[in-house]
Amino acid sequence: MTDQLQATTTPVASPVASPAQLGLGAVALISLLFGSLLPMLSFFMVNVSLPALAADLRADAGQLQLVVGAYGIALATLLVVGGRLGDSFGRRRLFLLGLSGFTAAALICAVAPTIGVLLAARIVQGISGAAITPQVLASITSLLAGEHRARGMAMFGVANGIAAALGQILGGILIEANVFGLGWRAVFLIFVPLGVLAIATAAKVLPDSRAEQSHRVDLVGAALLALTLVLLLLPLTEGRPLGWPLWTWLCLAAVIPATALLGAHQHRAERSGQAPLIPPTVLRLRAMRIGLLLAVGFFTTFGGFMFCFALATQGEADMSPLEGGLSLLPMAIGFLITSIYGPRLQQRYGSGLILRGWIVQAVGYAILAVVALTLWPHVTPVTIGAPLLVTGLGSGLVMVPLIGSVVGQVPSTQAGMGSGILLTTQQTCLALGAATVGTAYLTAAGTSWGQGGALTAVALAITVISLLMTPVTHLLRTNQS
Repeated sequence: MTDQLQATTTPVASPVASPAQLGLGAVALISLLFGSLLPMLSFFMVNVSLPALAADLRADAGQLQLVVGAYGIALATLLVVGGRLGDSFGRRRLFLLGLSGFTAAALICAVAPTIGVLLAARIVQGISGAAITPQVLASITSLLAGEHRARGMAMFGVANGIAAALGQILGGILIEANVFGLGWRAVFLIFVPLGVLAIATAAKVLPDSRAEQSHRVDLVGAALLALTLVLLLLPLTEGRPLGWPLWTWLCLAAVIPATALLGAHQHRAERSGQAPLIPPTVLRLRAMRIGLLLAVGFFTTFGGFMFCFALATQGEADMSPLEGGLSLLPMAIGFLITSIYGPRLQQRYGSGLILRGWIVQAVGYAILAVVALTLWPHVTPVTIGAPLLVTGLGSGLVMVPLIGSVVGQVPSTQAGMGSGILLTTQQTCLALGAATVGTAYLTAAGTSWGQGGALTAVALAITVISLLMTPVTHLLRTNQS
């Protein structure tokens, strides 16, 4: 009996001796991973700057959610398009174009005089991120093979996890340092030198790759996907602070027909021999469907927790931005440990590693709920360090093999499309988490529960969801025969 998932997450080593001989050397791989960190760092660094940003630009709670959500919506809606364009016109070219746009938009964010200008620049950042991120997994998939490809995917997953935790730490350091009185603006300005460095390095060392057979971008499918995601995420982000006006409910109701229209168009395009944005045949792969369902559960809860944690620690807990960021250092350490031992454990346990990850993560969130319930508001980075370390270990054990199990289902000639589907799911759910979990948290925090009770409820809800994901993960293990 063959372990199909393990075959996708830990492919059999090819006879090729080194990554360099496969077309992607160590320096080029590091350059790719460094570039991919920038959009993820930006997503989470902003969380810790929200209270200071709100005070300076006089932004309300809904606008704060849009600072996160608008970026996530723009990024999510165009990731598949970015993957397709990379397949057709060259992944190196799209990677460099994306880095250039991201860096320029970061500068505009840093000098934004109003919340409106900031939101517009964040949308441009999201669009640029959609050109960057798909090229990373697509290049790893198309230029590496065997053990090198599996390790590259694992490094991508862990880098994203570490960026999520370190993003809020670095954001806290920058705000606390208040260099030249920049305050929250430094959280955006730091991406200018980082972006320039990424561009210079990638231009020098990154090899180019593209699909053997290029396809026209499915513009109708892209427009329908963007419409569907905006109809879903915009009202969830803005509904609570605006009092749920009629237009928010109409948008949510329109999600169903928009989704149906998108699905019908994709089926029609594939039957007619065209290249749909999200090929139905790929979604019919059982491991792909299960993997995407697990990704929804993981990234929605993860994105929601990080948003709520930043507000709670700098709210009733009265931590400084630096203290709030440093509170997540144990979580980053947990991700780092999985980066060291994860690939080895993955070879040993296969899909069972994801199952164990969900359980460990559930334990971490449950302990965090107990700490918040009993010590709030007198929590410190020390008192919540242990549960966040356990949470980071569990999250890393879920994320690393999950990425390989999804992208590994797609032929290397369609690497950009496959990575685009996964990353669209990731970014949509991160934004969805900030909108849904964030809305639930803000609603509960405004009652007698307070921020401590709201954070406890969020941690317990994620504990339950993590446990509910274990039988879904077991379906991957039964996908062996």
